[in-house]
Amino acid sequence: MSKITKETLNFLKDLAKNNNREWFAENKATFKEHEIVIKEFYQSVLDNLNKHDQIEKLKLFRIYRDVRFSKDKTPYKAHFAGSFTRAGAALRGGYYLRIKPGESFIAAGFFGPEKEDLLRIRKEWEQDASELREILNTTAFKNIWGNLEGEELKTAPKGFDKEHPAIEFIRKKQYLFTRSFTDKEVLSSSFTKTIDESYLAIRPFFNLMSDILTTNLNGESLL
Repeated sequence: MSKITKETLNFLKDLAKNNNREWFAENKATFKEHEIVIKEFYQSVLDNLNKHDQIEKLKLFRIYRDVRFSKDKTPYKAHFAGSFTRAGAALRGGYYLRIKPGESFIAAGFFGPEKEDLLRIRKEWEQDASELREILNTTAFKNIWGNLEGEELKTAPKGFDKEHPAIEFIRKKQYLFTRSFTDKEVLSSSFTKTIDESYLAIRPFFNLMSDILTTNLNGESLL
């Protein structure tokens, strides 16, 4: 079973301290070695996911930063990250995994819903948010994922009542969950299993959101 090594975390720490092109060029071969380890690890996460979900694409993000529009001109990311996209129009939501010393985490949910999808979601909460509340308040779910996160408006979106009982959900622009891990947890041989159990636990939320986004407000299929 593929796992993250202490050497990989140490390389990322060294990169954070020496985030310049000269150092990276001198250590490019070492980076390539750790990149192989990381690719194998993400592949094992993907293999686990595909046992209970359908993943269309694994995307590993490049180590190189786009600094054109950033105040931070450091050329490299001092972390590894990747996302897993679910397959087909019926399966909504996505998974994310970042490996960074002291700041590793997984995430799941909806990072940037399209305008039409966001309106459909908000209309659902306006009509009935009880099923969402039930999922979020389940002890097993909360123990793994905690509370719903994501950017939100300060007040109600246009056309919605700011006093609506589900306004906490209606004003959201993102619907995200995150779970952080210590370096000790990342290095554990059971880390891939922990990730997979977490991703599996998000399924009730994904099922609800997928149902919403593939039907109209009358519950009629759009597919």
